[in-house]
Amino acid sequence: MTTPALVDIDDIRAAAERIAPLVQTTPMEESRAISSMVGARVLLKCEHLQRTGSFKIRGAANRIACLSEAERAAGVVCASAGNHAQGVALSATRMGVESTVFMPADAPLPKVEATRGYGARVVLTGSNFDEALAAARTHCEEVGATFVPPFDHADVIAGQGTLGLEMLAQAPDMAQVLVPIGGGGLVAGIAAAIKATAPHVRVIGVEPAGAASTRASLDAGHPVTLDSVSTIADGIAVKRPGELTLAHIEQLVDDVVTVSDEAIARAILLLVERAKQVVEPAGAAGLAALLDGAVETREPTVALLCGGNVDPLLLNRIIQSGMYEEGRYLVVTTRVGDQPGVLATLLTLLAEQRANVIGIEHHRLNTKLGVQEVEVQIEMETRGHDHIHLLVEKLEEAGYPVEAELPPGALA
Repeated sequence: MTTPALVDIDDIRAAAERIAPLVQTTPMEESRAISSMVGARVLLKCEHLQRTGSFKIRGAANRIACLSEAERAAGVVCASAGNHAQGVALSATRMGVESTVFMPADAPLPKVEATRGYGARVVLTGSNFDEALAAARTHCEEVGATFVPPFDHADVIAGQGTLGLEMLAQAPDMAQVLVPIGGGGLVAGIAAAIKATAPHVRVIGVEPAGAASTRASLDAGHPVTLDSVSTIADGIAVKRPGELTLAHIEQLVDDVVTVSDEAIARAILLLVERAKQVVEPAGAAGLAALLDGAVETREPTVALLCGGNVDPLLLNRIIQSGMYEEGRYLVVTTRVGDQPGVLATLLTLLAEQRANVIGIEHHRLNTKLGVQEVEVQIEMETRGHDHIHLLVEKLEEAGYPVEAELPPGALA
């Protein structure tokens, strides 16, 4: 099988010139809090502050800029439920090209409205991304429009590679960069830029354990299609990497590691609290790998925060999950007598242990309860794994049976 030609540094430099009017240079910031936690200097590349909220506009803009006048006149089409849709829509509009974006019928309304707001015609069709993709390709054939792929195209890879040039300019002394992986276009482009100009810098790809198609493909020696994916990082939940992107990864990327959803949730919580940055789960994957010990610590390390388009309701659940993993949130179920003052006694015990009760429910109907018993479920803010262990111990000593799913650190 012939190895496809890789994107080179000249392609990426040319892309940087083409897309300069459309993209902005995003900040590179050192996080003293995170650096202290890992014992090495950590820089955050804040690409989530890019126009449209993600890196995707770089590759989309370069692909559209490379079209002929006839191709531009025929318009462009893509299929996406999120960041790629917005990148294509804004890029096309700014270049005077009509764009049509196919999205699943149940795509999140904020992403649909954002895509329309950037000037695209949005077609909601199908129950999932694959069905929307099939409809998009059929439409291209019918009207003669150009399909803009999300990752597996040389122009797209070159556009994403402009991030590599930007990071080198902002942190010429960086030792390694951590890059989230979905289809592989981002890490392919960044690796092409960095290895051509600073080959000593390690490029590490990071993908969620529940959607590790690139790791599986590298192990197999060819692109592998996963039967299913399951991760909170929907922006990088890809069943199969591209053939061109995989070729870049095989030759240029130093390692690809996986990270759990729990680690991603902890990273998002840390970014919100300590770095004052709000990112989507895909955008936090690289930092999660560093914090979770999945990658070697080198100084300085750049963690690429590649996207920030996260639904507020999902963000709330993720933060709660992160707090649970950190031992700062606990739900316990116990039983008390159904008499006046009994609940007050229980709450007083918790207050003495400095647990902050944020929710409480009573249940009288349960086959496990005695006639004079009430089941009580209590939500609490706690102060770490040791505090959780102490709370459970004090409750049991006082005669309250405890049912609770404890985070791993509180199981000692």
